[in-house]
Amino acid sequence: MGDRYTLPVLPLRDTVVYPGVAVPISAGRPGTIEAVQAALDDDRRLFAVAQRENEDEATPELLYSVGTVVRIIQTHRVRGGVQLLVQGEGRSQAIAYHRDEENEDSEMLRAVLLDMDRQEPRDAENPAFQALDKELRDRAAELGTRRGVPAEALNQLITGVDEPGAFADLVAFYLELPTSEKQRLLEVLDDEERMRKALVAVERELARIEAQEEIQARVQTELGERQREMLLREQLKQIQKELGEEEEQGDLEELKERIDALELGEEQREEVDRELRRLERTSPQSAEYQVIRTFLEWVTDLPWNERTEDKIDLSRSSEILDEDHYGLEDVKDRVLEFLAVRKLQIDRATEAAGPEADAAAPGDDESGVEAADIEEGEVDDAEEEGGRGPILLFAGPPGVGKTSIAQSIAKSLGRKYVRISLGGARDEADIRGHRRTYVGAMPGRIIQGMKQAGTKNPVFLLDEVDKLGVSFQGDPSSALLEVLDPAQNSTFVDHYLGIPFDLSEVLFIATANYVDRIPAPLMDRMERVDFSGYTEAEKLQIGKRYLLPRQERATGLREDELVFEDDALMQLIQNYTREAGVRQLEREIGKVSRKVAREIAGGEEGPVTVDEERLRELLGRPRAHPERMAAEDTVGVATGMFYTPMGGDIMFVEAQVMPGKSGLVLTGQLGDVMKESGRAALSYAKANHDRLGIDADALTDREVHIHVPAGAIPKDGPSAGITMATALVSALSGRKVRRDIAMTGELTLTGRVLPIGGVKEKMLGGVRAGISEFVLPKENEAHLDDLPEDIRNGVEVHLVEDLDEVLALMFVDPPKRQQRRRSAGTRPPVAEA
Repeated sequence: MGDRYTLPVLPLRDTVVYPGVAVPISAGRPGTIEAVQAALDDDRRLFAVAQRENEDEATPELLYSVGTVVRIIQTHRVRGGVQLLVQGEGRSQAIAYHRDEENEDSEMLRAVLLDMDRQEPRDAENPAFQALDKELRDRAAELGTRRGVPAEALNQLITGVDEPGAFADLVAFYLELPTSEKQRLLEVLDDEERMRKALVAVERELARIEAQEEIQARVQTELGERQREMLLREQLKQIQKELGEEEEQGDLEELKERIDALELGEEQREEVDRELRRLERTSPQSAEYQVIRTFLEWVTDLPWNERTEDKIDLSRSSEILDEDHYGLEDVKDRVLEFLAVRKLQIDRATEAAGPEADAAAPGDDESGVEAADIEEGEVDDAEEEGGRGPILLFAGPPGVGKTSIAQSIAKSLGRKYVRISLGGARDEADIRGHRRTYVGAMPGRIIQGMKQAGTKNPVFLLDEVDKLGVSFQGDPSSALLEVLDPAQNSTFVDHYLGIPFDLSEVLFIATANYVDRIPAPLMDRMERVDFSGYTEAEKLQIGKRYLLPRQERATGLREDELVFEDDALMQLIQNYTREAGVRQLEREIGKVSRKVAREIAGGEEGPVTVDEERLRELLGRPRAHPERMAAEDTVGVATGMFYTPMGGDIMFVEAQVMPGKSGLVLTGQLGDVMKESGRAALSYAKANHDRLGIDADALTDREVHIHVPAGAIPKDGPSAGITMATALVSALSGRKVRRDIAMTGELTLTGRVLPIGGVKEKMLGGVRAGISEFVLPKENEAHLDDLPEDIRNGVEVHLVEDLDEVLALMFVDPPKRQQRRRSAGTRPPVAEA
């Protein structure tokens, strides 16, 4: 190391200057031009150092510390900058970088430098060192020859540098290496070590050139075979022209062009090309010709690489959901969560792929060597990785908006929408297709849907997935396992195609009414989103905002020609429909609209106002007779709640005690679970008769009969346990049951009340029946959050843990011994609403 000295900095992009090498430089940045001028005004020396990043502004943080002191040999002013020819003199290390202190406006950098002494070999006469020098020169000469450098110039270049270390610098400069690797070679001070590293880089470059030459040789061979094939095909065309098959051959050429344009994988391309060759050898009059041609046309019609770009705007998605659907707030929240996750996945994966690096602009500091091409980030792959997520299952009763929500998702994503109905599908071929050996074979419904979509990433709705059948021809639900498994569906093979088709970018959404009918392995691949029924208030708004305008358009009515009063619409909802959704409501509104359209078409002047009285004239007597709250408190009659896919409702459980043989009779088409609940209630009443105020004689030689009306409708489930027990204890003790409270909960033999399902639907049914007070199991408290806010604020809910709490709430006149127990301070607790 010598004394410190200061020189102007010449920052370099995509190149490194070595000692002893003359390099042309283009200087265009203001700071660089200023540094060149400062060197010309002084001793013509600069400190040439490479940048770590290809940035426009050279800052000290971007510059390496080791560089080369160069001397300006020639300068030439050009438009936009200066052309330099510099000669490297020696390695130096920058101790510090700083701006020109004499001029505050200067953009030039100066470096405080220390010269770096080369470490010459300990023994230059060592045979091993001499062999290394010779091998480096021989391999460098071979590399120059392979690159096409003239022999005379190459010989002059190699023999013109005698010193081994300087020759290693010369070789390193001309090698096509990244800037970082060239910088590492510059920083190696030991000549022998630098020669070894340069030799390794030369060998690597020779291996790359050899591989390139092999590839080019194979390409030339294939081109020769192609030319021979083209000649034979021209002869074949003339033969076909003589035979009158020229028009068919023209169609075949068009099909071949379409196939060549497809971006297929190696496996798909091999199969398709094989079938194409078979088609070319087959006579158009052959039956097999049409089978092969149909297969190839299916292949060309499928979207192998066409896709739509996801444009997820959560605000816009929320607006679309609100525009298309009223209510369903929990479902909308889940859909927006789903879209938010997809947006983050795609954004993060795209960021990980890395942005495309900017190319160097003309006039910047560049060496004579062209910049290496930078690969563009594989954004499509990033989108594919980010696009994978859960497969949604929309479960709920008919008419609640499952299908239309799926359409809204497609609309908000900007994707194509495809729907197939799986109701009644009983053959595996419906999903996977038929093998081409069968007459009339076709692809399965999945591949047909992909052809219909025209893109490889549509929103694909599998409707009525719970209504798949099973037959001797196979189980379609098992075939769906591969379709809905993200780990497998990237290589889905349809029997008709016989080649893998990528379904991994498809957004599958399934719908079902009865989740318990879906096989467990298939259910395991989907994430369930429950759709409950609409409240009457929600149906009223849906009818006004969506159904009525739609039916007016369908019947040709103007908006001002039919006025539907809210009271009439509510009467229509309550007395003419009985459903969880709004399909029947739309049909009844359509019926009213058609009758009004008939009147206006007959000459009556509008507007026609439909009130409650006019509604009855148009539709006749009410056809729906939902259960309503009982007229009075009654002994042996308790109000329960139930839930079906059509929605929730109340039911009455009736109990009677009569003389006869001791026993229990259960009627009303009850299932096994409800029968067991009745037996458990009777056992509990017998075991606790004294505490419940039941006379022991009432249980002797008495027959107990429990009946649930609507006997033609099958009923089952555990949630009627406390209702049966309440009705039974009421009948045995002679106490009246409150009619204004509805209850649901499973009962154990020890009197504990266990949680049940369908709380929201049951309570909505109870509210429709006029009930405003409910008894629920304590463990179902969290389910109250699912209720609409207006319903939750308008009802009183008692949360109970055992039957004593239920009976304390339900009986109008408790027995005297219970009253005494309460006065003693042991009243059963009643949960807050």
